[in-house]
Amino acid sequence: MSIVTQLQNASLATSFARKLTPVQKSEILTGIADSLIENIAIILSENLRDLERMPDSDPKKDRLLLTSERVADLATSVRAVAELPDPSGHLLYEKELPNGLSVQKVSVPLGVVGIIYESRPNVTIDVAALCLRSGNVCLLRGGSDAIFTNQCLVDLIRRVLSSYNLEPNMVQLLPADRKFMPELLTATKYVDILIPRGSQQLIEFVRDNATVPVIETGAGVCHTYIEASADLETAAAIISNAKVSRPSVCNSLDTVLIDRVLANGLLKLLAPKLAHYQVEIFADGDSFAVLAELKYPNLKAAKESDFGREYLDFKCSIKCVDGIDSALDHIRTYSSRHSEAIISKNEELCERFLQEVDAAAVFTNASTRFTDGGMFGLGAEIGISTQKLHARGPFALEKLVTEKWVVRGQGQVRE
Repeated sequence: MSIVTQLQNASLATSFARKLTPVQKSEILTGIADSLIENIAIILSENLRDLERMPDSDPKKDRLLLTSERVADLATSVRAVAELPDPSGHLLYEKELPNGLSVQKVSVPLGVVGIIYESRPNVTIDVAALCLRSGNVCLLRGGSDAIFTNQCLVDLIRRVLSSYNLEPNMVQLLPADRKFMPELLTATKYVDILIPRGSQQLIEFVRDNATVPVIETGAGVCHTYIEASADLETAAAIISNAKVSRPSVCNSLDTVLIDRVLANGLLKLLAPKLAHYQVEIFADGDSFAVLAELKYPNLKAAKESDFGREYLDFKCSIKCVDGIDSALDHIRTYSSRHSEAIISKNEELCERFLQEVDAAAVFTNASTRFTDGGMFGLGAEIGISTQKLHARGPFALEKLVTEKWVVRGQGQVRE
């Protein structure tokens, strides 16, 4: 058993993808969006087959779940990508040398993009749309939890491509079986870039075992620091939103850092909001004492391992700190460099936080849940990159290209 045929087909399909015009790309994506709406019932039926295999207690279940509204949102996202400027084919630099050579630098697709992800079928649509719009071929390797949903979605996309008499192998779904993973990770002859999206364990496995170049979309260990001048009502609302609005995603809040002087007042406001969603809190000594007195129902004493932990669930840690220096030290130690926020009325300290915190996205007086390609006006995204080479932050359409030097001559030779 091998995936070499799929890998070869992907490599061959790049010549078709590169020839697509911007108008063709927009038409394809519009067709995919229409197909999603027309086939909502089939998509939900296949999604239900996946959901029935996952226990309700699994925090990944919300990420796997598709509803009519979520499918409609995916279609809207695809239409948004169709309206974005094509990032390939742009003239970036041009110069005529003294010897008469014409030198240009142009943006071109990356080629074959392999995406390795877990139980999030929305990634299947987002990645396919972004790759097609930018002229790339995509190899989708989703997790076994979403196998029926992913197969249904990829079949819809490939049917749309075929309806336009285009090469369907521009989008392929690879087997979810882990035995094929080493073949993908080392397919330097066929795959140009790999992008892992999922848990820290998945990302580390791909990074440590791949010979194909890797762009990481990192796990989120996100902090919100409540500085002494913060408005407590505002702080409680932001913390609650960042934690409970969708806890299974990477931009959700993991650790609350509270200036010690605010602990009593803030936790009295925050505790009912989190208790309503049965959020389990891992609290340090000072915050534990306050929450225990408030009789918070789901309270545990924090261990060292509870900080720097991505929860992806209705869980978070809380720590009291002595001012911004203490907060910055904690973030520097435990952050995954994804998204970090400060809640404060002190503009000087807000600016200091923005400058000193090393993360893909930093916020003042706002929820970390805004770290998202769609929210930032970039359309869909492949993930949030926490590394610094090629892409950082929402890895969206604009980053799915590289550069090519084009040189035109009339017989010049180098002396």
